[in-house]
Amino acid sequence: MSDRYAHYKAFDFDWPAPGVLRLTFNRPDRLNTLDKQGHVEITEIWRELNADPEVRAVILCGAGRAFSAGGDFSLVQELTESYAAKVRVWQEARDLVFNILDCTKPIVSAIQGAAVGAGLVAGLLADISIAGKSARLADGHTRLGVAAGDHAVILWPLLCSMAKAKYHLLLCDPVGGEEAERIGLVSLCVEDADLQDKAVEIATCLANGAPTAIRFTKHALNNWMRTAGPAFDASLALEMLGFGGPEAREGLASFREKRAPDFTRE
Repeated sequence: MSDRYAHYKAFDFDWPAPGVLRLTFNRPDRLNTLDKQGHVEITEIWRELNADPEVRAVILCGAGRAFSAGGDFSLVQELTESYAAKVRVWQEARDLVFNILDCTKPIVSAIQGAAVGAGLVAGLLADISIAGKSARLADGHTRLGVAAGDHAVILWPLLCSMAKAKYHLLLCDPVGGEEAERIGLVSLCVEDADLQDKAVEIATCLANGAPTAIRFTKHALNNWMRTAGPAFDASLALEMLGFGGPEAREGLASFREKRAPDFTRE
């Protein structure tokens, strides 16, 4: 691996096939949660990949039994306490979505186990998303006491219909791998044992394809998401507003105390 990616700590990197760079979330003991630095890195890495002439396709996956369980509690705690953190993470979360959309290199995600938060954002915004049967995709924002920001408003209604999006986003009902494929939330579902091989197969096909034609097609299709930019901006601002309120404090406390939240408290 060249020094180009040496400063990234949230991922391990390898080349499973010529022109295919694989990024692996590397905190399996913590279900690949993202701390403050990890949140920055998952935002910035797409610009780096876009500028790397050696990369023709990208795979994103997680080490161990989870894809990524989202932001860790320290990051959430900071958001409930700091205005500066809300402003910083608002910008990072916005950049994460648009950096992925603007990355010209085709992206394949290989999702196993839990997929939540910023990890889920990247997994679902990938051009080809592959879920193992063990996958459990969940947008837990309302369970935490904040609006479903991140990617949900820009993406879920387009992929799986407004009715399904409201059901899963309002109730925080997780979606298994097979159900995610059935409703159109992911491209494919395969056996967990076949997940990496399928991701490499598809990424290799993309890497060997006509690069300009693939990138131009990706850019044009991603305009469907870009047209939802105003709705996304509103959802993200409302999410950050919610982190300053009592519901987010109760949601975080309930997670830490391993109990159901009580949002009826004054």
